[in-house]
Amino acid sequence: MKKILITGALGQIGSELTEKLRSTHGEDNIIASDIRRPENPSGIFEEVDVTREKEIYEIAKKYNVDTIIHLAALLSAKAEAFPKVAWEINMGGLVNALEAAKELNLKFFTPSSIGAFGPSTPKNNTPQDTLQRPTTMYGVNKVAGELLCDYYYSRFRVDTRGVRFPGLISYVTAPGGGTTDYAVEVYYEAVRNRVYTSYIAKGTHMDIMYMPDALDAIIQLMEADPAKLKHRNAFNITAMSAAPEHFTAAIRKHLPDFKMDYQVDPVRQGIAESWPDRINTDAAREEWGFEPVYDMDGMTSDMLEKVREKLKKNSA
Repeated sequence: MKKILITGALGQIGSELTEKLRSTHGEDNIIASDIRRPENPSGIFEEVDVTREKEIYEIAKKYNVDTIIHLAALLSAKAEAFPKVAWEINMGGLVNALEAAKELNLKFFTPSSIGAFGPSTPKNNTPQDTLQRPTTMYGVNKVAGELLCDYYYSRFRVDTRGVRFPGLISYVTAPGGGTTDYAVEVYYEAVRNRVYTSYIAKGTHMDIMYMPDALDAIIQLMEADPAKLKHRNAFNITAMSAAPEHFTAAIRKHLPDFKMDYQVDPVRQGIAESWPDRINTDAAREEWGFEPVYDMDGMTSDMLEKVREKLKKNSA
């Protein structure tokens, strides 16, 4: 990757990936884009509505990029609230981005999700290749997106690549409507109030990953030898499987008086129960060397430190 266009650059992944890539590739080589312009953007920034057919193409051509990282999407909980809007953004935006990559002969990355699985998928050690019958609009979008990327690779030879992300944990950007948002919120409330009310029920396991590992995975996959990639657009990746009580135990090692109670949201709980408890990551490890660094204790220690620093800075 030399010159990269990122869509959805103001989102949870995009905001951090933009800065990481600018630090390694140079500020002028990373073109950030989103549907709205921040007040004081750093580096090159373009307003792009991914649902408009030619906007991605025009920006990619303007800057002569060689790679598109397409992150613009409506996440799981919001997609359930607005399913038609989710289809228009998640699928309409994806096909527009793929068309730009096809016309300009660009490398292409877009993430899928553990949401691409459903209640009939094996829940433990979920295979790389298995039954996918999701029961959410977000999941339907992700399965369709995986197939669409496969199609553009096999039909038009677009160098498409992607991963199935688990829930991602980050202190930098606020969560954007995902089912695993509780796993970010818990750290803020632990620091602020020493108590958190979880909308996900005790005992509900979901795959999660700390953002630094997620960013490294994107870069590592995009730099991998294409001859070694058999799956390309939907690699299972995760760092750990955790339920709300695992966050409680990890946080209490630093804040012994922390407490968690529960007020379950039936919509997000239903989504969580339709997902696997733990996915198998053998294909990603074997085909491009995926290996996460952070476990629950390492992530918790870093999150609490960074959240304290952020809250102190914001209150100054």
